[in-house]
Amino acid sequence: MNEPKRKNGKNTPPANREQGKKNDGKRPDRFMYVIYAIIIVALGGVLLNNNGGGQVKEIGWSKLDEILRKGDQEKIVVVDKEYAEVYLKEEALKHDTAYKDLTQGIVDMKKAGHYTYKFVDVESFKSDLDRISDQNFERDTAGLSDSTGYIASETLNQIRRDSHIEITARESDHTWEKMLYWFGPLLMLIFFFVIMNRVANKQMGGGGGGIFSVGKSKAKVYDGKTSTNVSFKDVAGLAGAKEEVMEVVDFLKNPKKYTALGGKIPKGVLLVGPPGTGKTLLAKAVAGEANVPFFSMSGSDFVEMFVGVGASRVRDLFEEAKKKAPCIIFIDEIDAVGRARGRSGLSNANDERENTLNQLLTEMDGFGTNNGVIVMAATNRADVLDKALLRAGRFDRQIYVELPDIEERKAIFEVHMKGLKLGADIDKDFLSKQTPGFSGADIANVCNEAALCAARKNKEVIEKQDFLDAIDRIIGGLEKRSKVITAEEKRTIAYHESGHASVSWQLRWGNPLVKVTIVPRGKALGAAWYLPEERQITTYEQMFDEITSLVAGRAAEEVVFGTISTGALNDLERATKMAFSLVAYYGMSREIGNLSYYDSTGQSDFNFTKPFSEKTSETIDREVRRMVEEAYERAKQIIVDSREKLDQLASVLYEREVIFREDVEKIYGERPWDAKEGAASGADGNASGADGNASETDAESEPTTDN
Repeated sequence: MNEPKRKNGKNTPPANREQGKKNDGKRPDRFMYVIYAIIIVALGGVLLNNNGGGQVKEIGWSKLDEILRKGDQEKIVVVDKEYAEVYLKEEALKHDTAYKDLTQGIVDMKKAGHYTYKFVDVESFKSDLDRISDQNFERDTAGLSDSTGYIASETLNQIRRDSHIEITARESDHTWEKMLYWFGPLLMLIFFFVIMNRVANKQMGGGGGGIFSVGKSKAKVYDGKTSTNVSFKDVAGLAGAKEEVMEVVDFLKNPKKYTALGGKIPKGVLLVGPPGTGKTLLAKAVAGEANVPFFSMSGSDFVEMFVGVGASRVRDLFEEAKKKAPCIIFIDEIDAVGRARGRSGLSNANDERENTLNQLLTEMDGFGTNNGVIVMAATNRADVLDKALLRAGRFDRQIYVELPDIEERKAIFEVHMKGLKLGADIDKDFLSKQTPGFSGADIANVCNEAALCAARKNKEVIEKQDFLDAIDRIIGGLEKRSKVITAEEKRTIAYHESGHASVSWQLRWGNPLVKVTIVPRGKALGAAWYLPEERQITTYEQMFDEITSLVAGRAAEEVVFGTISTGALNDLERATKMAFSLVAYYGMSREIGNLSYYDSTGQSDFNFTKPFSEKTSETIDREVRRMVEEAYERAKQIIVDSREKLDQLASVLYEREVIFREDVEKIYGERPWDAKEGAASGADGNASGADGNASETDAESEPTTDN
């Protein structure tokens, strides 16, 4: 059963809306991204301007040699014995065009020079400077001597001082810039990794720890701060299942009531039933009713592509649950991780799913204690679960959540009709009779589809016909009146559907007709709705009458046209399966006897051999063929005996395209048997291809009356 519409009309529970306002916009994440951007920009600035902010150009030896020979240097400073900073004279910057590549006003002379020169060895650099100094001295003194070759000593000393290249040394005072320069790339990589990790983790639905939290549990916790806003009042029907689940909730609320007598609450509760019957909704009601933490998780959340992740998540889930005990752990679709071991077909291979199951078995009933931790699980494939998982001590109770009966369907309709604007002609008893075999989810879909049908017709309220149209659409599909069908095909379909209706009407255990249509709907070119009786057990005569009704469509084609078409594909499929069940499962064959080859454990899905010999297989095939052929001949005889009435019914159906029970009753009279009126529907379709080889199947909902 689907979750009913909340009274406040909003999807967010009231307890969560205030919390949602606090986290709206994800401000902490955006703030961290801004911090990351600032740090990256700062590191980039340091790396680009590691010299303190000046635009210093690095030069080679030839450029430096030119500067030194011209004497344009102001000073040369050796920094940390690694490189030299060359400071130029102001006059040279102004008048010499060789330095036009420098941008004045940007370079901070207090922090760096105009040029930098990197040398290999500081001693060699000093020797080169001394050599240039000597060469400059010889150049400047050449031609200064008098006729006697004498130069005044004062002049020589002045020239030597001018030609000598002075260098000074200093230690760099930008130690932190050096550290950022060397470690900056590493820090940038780390920040980039963190950001990418957070983005990837959000896309994969992980926790805040990124890939380092891949082994953490993904369970959603419902406690006093959060609520599912679902209670047992919202779960219609399921009286037996609710009673057992409510006992678990009552134990958590009043444990002394049970422990005073020495009793122990079951460690595990397994909800088993067809899809859509309300297993997950029942768990939501438990979360809403129990005043204890509720951990919700899907079975597929345990298994990932990484080895050991599933077992790690199981351990983490139970560790968190033990901290908050008493509590409930709910695992939805547990068959994703709890399938029988040893069925993978891979020898000597590491199966992550089996490792996860082993850890789950250990946590549920191992040497450790799980006092106060109750495990609930839901599945519609209990037959494939491992036997060790189902034994007492792990899942002590198995609660069967079956399809609702007529009274439960009425209660489900009442729940899902609360928020609808209904007309005065709505009869919940009638609707519950029209929907046998429907699950709670199907009924919720009927109510929603009826509202859409009424809105499509611009109605102010939802009427009875809207619900009937919704049921027809869900069972048979959308009408396709635009589909091109020739007159000959339409006549064939009319006789085919009339054959079903005629034979079913005249058989003792045939399903009474509700409506027949030859308007294409879904994949079917024709459809018939019946009212089969809701039975708990079925006899051979009842099933044989159903087989006869199924093959009556093809029998009518052969009697009327002398040929058969591909339109009976789905009829033959269902008739063959039903006959095979009679022979191989229910022991209703004289040749096979009271034997059943049905495997209720479901383990036969993994076997490659049949549970019977080849000789028995031939006998089963022969018996199935005999049953279907006997039913076919019986249907042909019924049609031959009532050929005139069949022609009248087919003619009416051909003209109107839709006929009802009253039309059949006018032609055939009242049924001689007072069968109970139940509700059910089945869409029985037929089609024929242009070349006689293609066929379309129907979208029929089979009655679930076989036991």
